[in-house]
Amino acid sequence: MDHLLVSANTPASSCPLEALKIQALSEICQLIGEAVHLDTALARVFQVLHDILRMDRATLVLLDPHRLRLEIKASYGLTIEEERRGIYGLSEGICGQIFQTGSPCVVPDINSEPLFLNRTGARTTIKKDHISFIGVPVLMAQKPVGVLTVDRLFGPETSFKEDVSFLSVLATLISQFIALHQAIARKEKRLVEENRSLKAELHGRFNRHYIIGQSRPMQEVFATIEKVAPSRATALLLGESGTGKELVARAIHEASPRRDKNFIKINCAALPENLLESELFGHEKGAFTGATASRAGRFELADGGTLFLDEIGELPLALQAKLLRVLQEHQFERLGGTRTLEVDVRIIAATNVNLEDAVARGTFRNDLYYRLNVLPFHLPPLRERKSDIPILLNHFLRASIERNDKEVELSQEALDVLMHYNWPGNVRELQNLIERLVILTDKSILYPSDLPKEMVPPLPQDTNPAVSTRQSYLDHDRSSGAASSHPAPHSLEELERAEIKAALVRNGWVQARAGRDLGLTQRQIGYRIKKFNLDRQSGN
Repeated sequence: MDHLLVSANTPASSCPLEALKIQALSEICQLIGEAVHLDTALARVFQVLHDILRMDRATLVLLDPHRLRLEIKASYGLTIEEERRGIYGLSEGICGQIFQTGSPCVVPDINSEPLFLNRTGARTTIKKDHISFIGVPVLMAQKPVGVLTVDRLFGPETSFKEDVSFLSVLATLISQFIALHQAIARKEKRLVEENRSLKAELHGRFNRHYIIGQSRPMQEVFATIEKVAPSRATALLLGESGTGKELVARAIHEASPRRDKNFIKINCAALPENLLESELFGHEKGAFTGATASRAGRFELADGGTLFLDEIGELPLALQAKLLRVLQEHQFERLGGTRTLEVDVRIIAATNVNLEDAVARGTFRNDLYYRLNVLPFHLPPLRERKSDIPILLNHFLRASIERNDKEVELSQEALDVLMHYNWPGNVRELQNLIERLVILTDKSILYPSDLPKEMVPPLPQDTNPAVSTRQSYLDHDRSSGAASSHPAPHSLEELERAEIKAALVRNGWVQARAGRDLGLTQRQIGYRIKKFNLDRQSGN
């Protein structure tokens, strides 16, 4: 074996292919500079060597994660099965010798070299009298981490010393790229740990999936999340805009076995069709004008994790067919590419559109609808969970006060108005309202007059002339006097008191049953009974 070793530092003579080598190195440097994924970059590096320098075959053999053997990390000219067979002991065969010595090696004729193992079996079909093999070590911090090998890199007019010199330079570039990739991986791992720590802190503050709500409808949502999360099946979130579909999708992911992988989201209505396809499936360099580099799509980024497709009802029909294929086969191609990629992604879709009506209109594929509608559940609008409004108001108010460095609170009258508002924009509308009020106000206490006019109910018209004229909520006043022995409630607070009392009477003054009737917890109904001084014995 000793007669096969050559020095990587041997000066190379002038080479007629010098220009081609410089061109190859230039393209390889550009590839590595733009690359994000290690495997894809290495495959394209080997493609450049083949196209420009007429390389027949190449492999990059690296230490496995346990540092017990050498495995093929990337190759050109090998099938997947041949790559799998390319496994070597740390001192086995020529690759093992190069790894152990840290020196390049040339085998002018592999058929006459007993140390050449041909473990992959890739060269048995080559009809040539002589196949030359060249290998150089891949070094990091002066220590070997792998071996770069080629078969007959150049034509017969080129010396082996020139081959070795060129491959040594390439091995240095590859080692630097691997080191960069490892540094990025370590940083990502630290960020994941920090993210997990922050999530744990948040979970301690909001103990049910980071979603604020104690009402009965929200308890049903929490129960559904816990049932759906362990499954791999597609989930379809239905509900009005602003009801928190993204929060629920993230909660399903965090409660699932995929919690340590990526949660990737995309709004299907936010991009035109051509850009949306690229965002979902990625694209290759040159696939369209402006595609100056290859880019992974959301499906690749979500591999092993969860992909949240918001506003799925707005997905164009052409992309619906491609999405259906991914759901069925877990395979797709990048835009402008031919290589089929396989991913393991759980889909959570959301829409405020009635998909059954969209199917009937022909704007949504029937087969895709049934594929998505495996685990559907409806998110309640805020008007159906009004007992959560005070909790949400308090949360968003505290957050806005901290962001804007102000001291602001809601008066009881303002809270009464907000409790009885219909909230067509749901939680998002409530959050935006609080942020706007805190930013614009110069007061420390907000009254109904500070709220948008459309939120304040109009003054009811009293047809009984015996009743004095009532002042509006905007004057913070209470109406007085009525001819009837059972006067109607004059304020929102009185309306709430009457509603609580009626529920108690209907349920025989059993607090738990009255609370369930109103969608309140026992603690909440107890607080209101005390607040309104309701008592069964006195009849008040």
